Amino acid sequence: MAAYRAQPGLRAQVAGEALQLTWDGARGQELRASFGIENGVPVVRELAVRKKGGQWQVLGRSLTPEFDTVSGKRRIGTDQLAPLRQLGITDPKVLDAKKWNAFWDAPLQVPGLGGRNEDLPRKPEEIRRGVASFHANACAVKTDGARIEVSFPGLSMGIFSGRLQFTVYKGTNLLRQEAIAKTDEPDVAYKYNGGLKGFRTGEARRVVWRDVARGWQKYEFGGSPNQGPVGLLARNRLGIVETAGGSVAFFPAPHKFFWAREMEQNLGYVYYRKDNEESFAVGVRQPEREGFFRPYGFTDQVWNRRVSQSREFRNNFALYNAPPGTWQRMAVYFYLSPDPPPATAEAVMAFTHDDRYKPLPGYQVAASHFHTHINEEISDAGTLDWVPAWIPTFRALGINIAMMSDFHSDSHPSDPGPIRLAEQKVYFDASRRHSDRDFLIIPGEEPNRYLRAHYTTVFSRPVYWTMVRREGQPFVETMPEYGKVYHVGSLADEMEMLRLENGYVWLAHPRTKSSDGYPEAIKDSVQLKSDRYLGASWESLPADLSQARLCEERCFGVMDDMNNWGGPKYLVAEGDTYTKYPDDETYPALSVNYIKLDHLPRFDEDWSPILNAMRAGDYFLTTGEMLIKRFALEGSGTKRAVVADLEWTYPPEFVEVVWGDGQKTGRQIIPATDLPPFGTHTFRIPVDLSGKKWIRFAAWDSAGDGAFAQPMHVTP
Repeated sequence: MAAYRAQPGLRAQVAGEALQLTWDGARGQELRASFGIENGVPVVRELAVRKKGGQWQVLGRSLTPEFDTVSGKRRIGTDQLAPLRQLGITDPKVLDAKKWNAFWDAPLQVPGLGGRNEDLPRKPEEIRRGVASFHANACAVKTDGARIEVSFPGLSMGIFSGRLQFTVYKGTNLLRQEAIAKTDEPDVAYKYNGGLKGFRTGEARRVVWRDVARGWQKYEFGGSPNQGPVGLLARNRLGIVETAGGSVAFFPAPHKFFWAREMEQNLGYVYYRKDNEESFAVGVRQPEREGFFRPYGFTDQVWNRRVSQSREFRNNFALYNAPPGTWQRMAVYFYLSPDPPPATAEAVMAFTHDDRYKPLPGYQVAASHFHTHINEEISDAGTLDWVPAWIPTFRALGINIAMMSDFHSDSHPSDPGPIRLAEQKVYFDASRRHSDRDFLIIPGEEPNRYLRAHYTTVFSRPVYWTMVRREGQPFVETMPEYGKVYHVGSLADEMEMLRLENGYVWLAHPRTKSSDGYPEAIKDSVQLKSDRYLGASWESLPADLSQARLCEERCFGVMDDMNNWGGPKYLVAEGDTYTKYPDDETYPALSVNYIKLDHLPRFDEDWSPILNAMRAGDYFLTTGEMLIKRFALEGSGTKRAVVADLEWTYPPEFVEVVWGDGQKTGRQIIPATDLPPFGTHTFRIPVDLSGKKWIRFAAWDSAGDGAFAQPMHVTP
C-alpha cells in the first residue's frame, strides 16, 4: 500500500486477509468492495452498497474474475495494397507495418475470402484460445487522483500475460475490472470476453435486460446449465443482475470496446452463463464473426444485390490489434446500485446521455459518410414517401445534419449523364422530402475520381454533375430537367466546380483502406493546398486497447502532419457504414461533429453557413461523453493561454495541448484523474507560442471516450 494515499470518501484498508475498499458513490450512496486471494486466484469477497444512513446490502460474494481471448493473424488488406503499389511502395518492412491499419480483415474467418487479404487461405492452427489463470500472492494498491487501483500480478491467458486490475472512482458507483496483458507474438489480432462468475442463484433473483425493442426481458435460471456464454441482444449493451438488496449492472466501454465494421448490427455484447443450479456468471463479450444485416428490396434485383453485400461483410471483422509488447487493457464495467434494475439502467445510461448526442446551445450535431443507398431504396419502393430505416435511427441519436455519401456500390456514379442525373434527382428529392426543421439530409458523395484516393464531397446546395466530360462537351450546361449541370473531366474541372458551388472535400479513411499512402502522396498537390480541401476523416480505426486515444496514431498523425505541411486542415468525424436500423447498436460505432451554428438551414435554403463554419474550424469532434463548449487562445504575444470549457460524464483521464512548429509535433498532457464524474471545468493552460505554427486542445476520459477542438493556426 506504499502508493495509497487516504482521502475522505475514498478509503482502502486491510482487514485480516482481505483488502477492503469503501468509497462515496452517486446521490449520497456508499460502496464497498472486498478482495482476497484463494490458492493464487484473486477473488471479490463481497460487493455491497448502502444509501446514506442505511444498512449495507450485499450484492454479491465470493466472485471470481474471468477472461478469455481468441486470436488470429493480422493481415494487410488488398484494398490497402493497391494504392501503395501504385505509389511504388513495395518495401516489405513498410508494408508489414501497414497491416496494423487493416480494415478489411477477419482473422477468425477460416479460410477467408480470396482477394481480400494477402497470404490466404487462413489456417485453422492460426486460431489460438486462452483462458485466464491466476498466480497471485499479493496485490498493490495505488491512489491516482480520485480513484483507487488494485492490481494483482500473475495473470496468464494463452499468448497473453500480465495482471488483473480493479479500479473504483470517487463520486460514482462504477467498478472497472480489466485484464492488462501483453504478448510478444507477431501479427496478433484478438478479441476477449470478461466478467465475474460465482453469483449465487439463491441470492440473485434474475438477470434482466432490455431487448432491441426496449422491452424488459429476464432470465431466472430455471433452465439447464449453459455450455458457454449466452450473448444477449441487449439494448444499449447493458445487462443487470437483480438481487434482494439492489442490482449490479454489467456493460462494456461505450466506444473503446468496438472496432470499425460496415454495419452496426447488435451481435450480443453482454452475456450470462448458468454454470450449475447454484451459480452463474455475467460479463461482456465480442462474438467471433460478423452477422448479417437485413437485406432490403421489393425487386429481386435489389434484394439479391443486398443479400450478396450482407454476406460479403462477414469478411470484415477486424478485431483488436496487439502489436508485440503493447499493454492491452481488456475492461468490463460494473455499476453497484441499491435500486431495482430500471433505476440502475437509468443511472448507467446517464454516462452516454441515453445513447443520444446531447443538445448544446449554439451547435448543430452532424454525422458524415454513410452509404445507405437512399436513391436505390426509394426507387425500388416506388415512392418518395418510403422512410428508409436509417432516418429514424439518426434522428433518435440526436443528429441534426446527415452528410451522406451515396453513389458508392449503388446507382451508376460513372454514367456520363442520362442515368446518373435521373438518379441524382431521386437522391435530391428524397433528401428534400425527409429533411425537417431540425434534421437536414445533405446529399453528398464519395466520388473517388480526379482528386486521388477516396474523398467525401459536399456542396452548399444540391448540385447535378457527371464524372465524365466528353470531347467537345461544355463544363457547364443548362438542362430543362435539372437546371445547371457540370460535366467534370479533370482535376481542374472538379476543383473549379467546388469553388463555384462552395463545395468542400476531405480525405476519407486516410492511411488505410483505399486511401493508404495518402495524404502524403499529395502533400504538395494543388488540391491539398486548396482551401476547398478541408482535411481528413476521424473514426476508430484501427482498434488498439493499448492506446489512450481513439485512432491515436493514424488519424491524429494525419491531422498534425497536414497542419505542419501548410495551412489549416481539420478532421471530420465520419461513420463510413452502410444500411442501418433502429434496433442496431449505432451509438458506439459513431463519433460526431458539433458545428457552431445557431440556425439549421432548411433543405431548400443555402447550406453555406454549415460549410463555412467547418472551413473556419468552428466545430469540435466527440464520441458524445465529452463536450467542449468553448475553445479559445487568449492573450497576445507568445505568452498566452489555451482556454477550454469542458463537460463530461465518465471520470476524466487527461486533457492535452498539442502543437506543431511546421516540422514536428509536441504535446503537454495534464492529468485529470482528480476530477469527479459528471462535471464541468474551465481549463486555462499557459502556453509559450515561440516557434509554434498551430495549437489544438483535446480531452479524454477513463473509458477511452474523447473530444477535441480543431487546430488553431497562430498569427505571427
